[in-house]
Amino acid sequence: MEKVNVPELFGSLVFDDRQMRARLSEEVYSSLKKTIDENVRLDEKVAEAVAVEMKKWALENGATHFTHWFQPLTGVTAEKHDSFIEPTGDGGVLMEFSGKELIKGEPDASSFPSGGLRATFEARGYTAWDPTSYAFIKDHTLCIPTAFCSYSGEALDKKTPLLRSMQAINREALRVLKLFGNEDVKHVATSVGPEQEYFLIDQKMFDKRPDLIYTGRTLFGARPPKGQEMDDHYFGVIKPRVTAYMEDLNQELWKLGILAKTEHNEVAPAQHELAPIYSTTNIATDHNQLTMEIMQKVAKRHGLVCLLHEKPFAGVNGSGKHNNWSISTDTGVNLLSPGDTPYENAQFLLFLCAVIQAVDDYQDLLRLSVATAGNDHRLGANEAPPAIISVFLGEELSGILDAIKNDAPYEGVEKVTMKLGVHALPRFSRDTTDRNRTSPFAFTGNKFEFRSLGSSNSIACANIMLNAAVAESLHQYADELEGAADFQAALHNLIKRVITEHQRILFDGNGYGDDWVKEATEVRGLLNLKTTPDAMPKLLDEKNVKMLTAHKIFTEAELKSRCEIMLENYNKTVNIEGLTMVDMVRKDYLPAIEEYLYTLSRAVESIKNISATVKCKYEISTIEKLTDLTDNILDAVTDLEEALAKLKDMDDVIETSEAIRDEVLPRMSTLRGYVDAAEMLTSGKYWPVPSYGKILMSV
Repeated sequence: MEKVNVPELFGSLVFDDRQMRARLSEEVYSSLKKTIDENVRLDEKVAEAVAVEMKKWALENGATHFTHWFQPLTGVTAEKHDSFIEPTGDGGVLMEFSGKELIKGEPDASSFPSGGLRATFEARGYTAWDPTSYAFIKDHTLCIPTAFCSYSGEALDKKTPLLRSMQAINREALRVLKLFGNEDVKHVATSVGPEQEYFLIDQKMFDKRPDLIYTGRTLFGARPPKGQEMDDHYFGVIKPRVTAYMEDLNQELWKLGILAKTEHNEVAPAQHELAPIYSTTNIATDHNQLTMEIMQKVAKRHGLVCLLHEKPFAGVNGSGKHNNWSISTDTGVNLLSPGDTPYENAQFLLFLCAVIQAVDDYQDLLRLSVATAGNDHRLGANEAPPAIISVFLGEELSGILDAIKNDAPYEGVEKVTMKLGVHALPRFSRDTTDRNRTSPFAFTGNKFEFRSLGSSNSIACANIMLNAAVAESLHQYADELEGAADFQAALHNLIKRVITEHQRILFDGNGYGDDWVKEATEVRGLLNLKTTPDAMPKLLDEKNVKMLTAHKIFTEAELKSRCEIMLENYNKTVNIEGLTMVDMVRKDYLPAIEEYLYTLSRAVESIKNISATVKCKYEISTIEKLTDLTDNILDAVTDLEEALAKLKDMDDVIETSEAIRDEVLPRMSTLRGYVDAAEMLTSGKYWPVPSYGKILMSV
């Protein structure tokens, strides 16, 4: 591969700050920066000037079209391309692009999920330019990141509530910071670094698996003799074919200004991970959506398929997306990083408490933000945290919080009574304890790692809920402290009370153990929302609606629509999986098993004709076992068909989701068990699809 000049390549297809600073007038650039950095309303004259220079830059880089790139509630991105051409009177064309076209687009909204917000005949929708996320060029098209709303203003996308949540946490964090004398801080933003796990398999193998084609995961498959037991794939030498893919992928991501940093083999065979450097949450969300798209596109160039499903193969690790979240000021202070002075540490502890309280008060929102049909298969397995949400702090921070709670000396670095702002807090360093891979929500030095996200999830949902919940904690703290006669005493009492009241959410032990499930639910009273049907209706609980509407992150109608959409998506996903299983069993598996049984029967008949004394133990025992399994498969697939048929008569999404959880999924599991057992007895020559062993070891 040719030598790559990374600094020159990086962001070469992005209309970023470097381009704007060089191309825009000082007045226009300054106004736009205020809009981006300080949330000042966009001037239409500024938009017109930006559009002119953006078009020039796009044409210089080979773009012929532009699109408003948005994130509807489908889980993927959407775009409608328009060319820059405008006709002239003499039969020619001009390349035009106006500020109006930059600011607003009008895609048809009727065919996107709306959860009842809109009728099908109400087609009009609007896309609105998000100037906080840079425009970029993809496939000769200028892509303009936008929000998507209905004719009457309801958010029909994931970007709009995310921006609202960032606005809410900024507002409440500034109130708290002013109490600590931080008058120079003008803006507070959350940042995210989402680690992306994925599988790479051979395209030829993929094409022979209808379940992978239709659902993104294998619905059948017996375990191979070797899986991940030897731990030899994790961080192992990357195979040449995968290395070529990763090099190609990095270059495509770097062109778009995506900070791809780390790549390695993950635990399962054929599984890998890519991790970026942190970006502002809005930009990180856009970049992660692009990353998933480009990962799949680049894989095809290499004769590969990139699988982003949370559990594409049973029996080996599934794929997650660890959401590393932090909060910082525009002056460069990480508010989740311990400081050097008592005041800085008091401020750190208050923001730490805000996160702890947020996770405890809104554990249901965090759980439902990662709830999908695919992620239900992963959460609670050995490679993923449990469905029970808890916070891991590590030994030192836990000890400090215990000392504050009990007004006792801290026995760690130095003995000091924990009177905030009166006696000096002990200085404590980062990363003094090991990470806890079983924790859903772990503090890792100067950030929290929310590990429950599934690999195909948009990170917007989790960060909307996290930002909102922390904003609510900070709102309560600001209300209490702003009216305090003695700030230091009130601060100490507040932190002590929060630690005491929310101690139940803190857990540093093994999240996989049965003992923890019992302790969490029966002793601590934590929620164990195992499935999407258990979790999603919690979105409409009174406390959640009250909080999310109070901070203007969602309207009540938008919340109802999202609950409807997410459950409907769950129902459709599992229904497609069930129908695919039926189709494969009836058209592929049963005929293949019958063909092998016929071959065995003919073999027995031939052998008996030669010698009546030969027992044909292998043939006869296999025939008996496979015949029983064939009967069981037929009964199981019939049961599944009947369960799926009942769903057609159900109109309520909650009722349907519960029927899927209680009736359909158990039948799917039973059917799979019989088919996988038959695979172990059937000659590979007759088995109609590639086995797990061939798929996982083929790259």
